[in-house]
Amino acid sequence: MEYSILTQINSPEDLKKLSKEQINELCDEIRAFLLDEVGKSGGHLASNLGVTELTVAIHKVFDSPKDHVIFDVGHQSYVHKLLTGRRERFADLRKPGGLSGFTSMRESAHDAFGAGHSSTSISAALGYAESDALMGNDKFTVCVTGDGAYTGGMIHEAINNCKNDLRLVIILNENGMSISKNKGVFASYLSSVRLSKSYIEAKEGTKSFLNRIPLIGRPISRFMSFVKRCVKKVLFRPNYFEELGFYYLGPIDGNDYEKVEKALEKAKSIGKCVFVHVITTKGKGCKEAELDPAIFHSVSGGSSSNDSYHSVCVDKLIEVAKEDEKVIGVTAAMGIGTGLSKFEEQFPKRYFDVGIAEMHALTFSAGLAANGFKPYAAIYSTFLQRGYDNLVHDIALQSLPVTVLIDRAGLAPSDGATHHGIFDVSFMSQIPNTVIYSPVFYSSLERFLDKSKDINALVAIRYPNKQEDSSLRAYFKDFEYNEALNLVADFDLDNPPKQIFVTYGSIAGRVLEAKQLLSSRGVDAGIVLIEQLKPYNTTVDFLCGIIKDGSHIVYVEEGIKNGGAAMITEQMLQSKGVLKNAGFDIVAIDDNFAIPDKVCDIYDYMGYSKEALANCFIKENE
Repeated sequence: MEYSILTQINSPEDLKKLSKEQINELCDEIRAFLLDEVGKSGGHLASNLGVTELTVAIHKVFDSPKDHVIFDVGHQSYVHKLLTGRRERFADLRKPGGLSGFTSMRESAHDAFGAGHSSTSISAALGYAESDALMGNDKFTVCVTGDGAYTGGMIHEAINNCKNDLRLVIILNENGMSISKNKGVFASYLSSVRLSKSYIEAKEGTKSFLNRIPLIGRPISRFMSFVKRCVKKVLFRPNYFEELGFYYLGPIDGNDYEKVEKALEKAKSIGKCVFVHVITTKGKGCKEAELDPAIFHSVSGGSSSNDSYHSVCVDKLIEVAKEDEKVIGVTAAMGIGTGLSKFEEQFPKRYFDVGIAEMHALTFSAGLAANGFKPYAAIYSTFLQRGYDNLVHDIALQSLPVTVLIDRAGLAPSDGATHHGIFDVSFMSQIPNTVIYSPVFYSSLERFLDKSKDINALVAIRYPNKQEDSSLRAYFKDFEYNEALNLVADFDLDNPPKQIFVTYGSIAGRVLEAKQLLSSRGVDAGIVLIEQLKPYNTTVDFLCGIIKDGSHIVYVEEGIKNGGAAMITEQMLQSKGVLKNAGFDIVAIDDNFAIPDKVCDIYDYMGYSKEALANCFIKENE
C-alpha cells in the first residue's frame, strides 16, 4: 500500500496542516502500516489499532513536545511514534538497540516519560503538571491511561493527589481489556457508565433545559448549577470523577475522530484538570483483532509454539490441584501471559485474577496461605519487583507457604529493559528462609512444583519465556543428576577438570556452546548446571569438593551481578578458604540495565557469546 499522507508526517506540526478528509485517510494509512510492519516485526497490535484516532487528535490539539504526552505502559504508543518522526525506524521495532516497543525518554523528546509497566502514568503526569504550575508556565500535560491500568492501585493513589486547578488532561481509554479481560468492581463501574446511554443525554439535556429558564443572573446561575447536580443525583448514578471534584467529559466514541478532537479542544479550553472518558475498540480496523483482542494484544511476527515453560508449569499445576483441593491459582492481569487461564478453565472457583495489582496479589496469597490454602502466584519477573515489601513483610516474615511462579526470567530481547527479568535472583536471595529453584529441564520444573506444596515457606520457581533447550537435555541426559542437590556435572567428580563453568537457567545453552568451542581448541572444561539456587550452602558444599589448587571457576549468570547467585557463592567459598589457590570469575550483568546502543544480539552484547565465554579459559591455555 502507498502511504501518500503518512509519509508526509514527520512531526506533529505536519499533522496540523491536514484537512478533516486527510485526517481520516491518515488514520486508514496508519492502521494499514501497523498491520504490515507489526505483522513482520511482532509487537503490540490490537491496542495501537484501537487508539489511532485518539492519538491523532491528541497531536492535532496539543503541542508536543512543549505539551507533555504520557502513555500508560506505552505499548499503545506506536501511532504516537509514527506521528513524531520515527516511521523509518519501524523496521527495527522491538529489536535490541532498535525502536522500543514502549515509550522511552532516551528515544525522543516527544516521549515525556518512559514506561513499560502499568498504572504509572497519572503519577508521572501529576509530577509534570505540578512542576509546570510551580514554574508558572502554560504547558499542558496529557495522560492516556486505559481501564486496565485502573485495576492498579497506583492510579487511584495518584488521583487522590490531583488538584482540579492543574492544566492536566487525563484520558481514560476504555476498551474492556488490559491483556486478559479486566477484572474488579471499578471495571464493572465503568461498564455501567458506558452502558448508561442516558448519562450524556441527561448531562446535555439538563443544561439545555436550565438555560431556557428566564432571569439567569450570576447568583441564579450558581443556583441552577446546584439544581442540575441535585437532579442528576436523583435520576442518575453519581459520576466517580465528578464526585471527586473534577470536570468530566464522556463517554465519547474514541474511534470517531471528530468527536474526540471536539472533546479534547473542550478539555483544553477549560484549562483545568479534566477527565476525558473515551471508548475505543481494541483491534479496530482488523476483524480478527476486534473479535479476539487478547490474542492480538501482542503478535510474535513469526511462528509460535504451545510448548513452553509456563505451559508445562500450568499443566503440572492443574495435575497438583486435582490431587489437592487447597491449591489456588493467583495472577495479576496475566492469565493469558502466564498460561494460568488454563487453570481457570479447570478450577474457576480456585482461580483469582486480581487485576494489575501485584502487591495485592502477593498479600492476598499470604492471606490464603494463613488460612490453610496453598496459593501459587504466577507473576512476571519484571512485575514481581513491585511486590518486594509484600514478599518480605507479608509472606517470608510470617513463614507462610506461598509459591511464586516467576515467569519471563532472564533477558527480554524484544521488550527490552522494562521487561528484563534480571533482578529477581538478587532480590529474592536477600529474603531469609526462601527457596529458589531455577529449572532448566521441564522434568525438573514438574518435580519442583510437586515439592513446593510441602514446603512451609516462601518458594520461588523461576523460568524463561522459552521452550526447553533440546540440546541441553540431550547433552546432560548422559550424566548422573543429583536430585538431593538439584544439579548435574558433566565430568568425573573424583577427577574434575581445572576449568569449570558454573551456571543456571537458560543461559546454560550458551555455556554449552562455549564448552564445545573450547573442546575444538583442545581445552578441557567442565560444566556444573544448578537448578536450586537457595539455600546456597548445598551448591557451595558441592563446589568445595571439586575445587582444587589451580582450579578456575567461571560462574555465568543471566542476571544482575550485584547480590546475585554468583557473588553470593563466591563470598561463601571465600569464607570457607577454598579459593586461596583457585580463581573465581563472574560473567553477569554488571551494574547496568542491559540497554544496547545499537541493533544487536542482546546476549552477545552483554558478553554471553560463546567466544566471549570461551575466552575466559582460552587465554590461560595459550
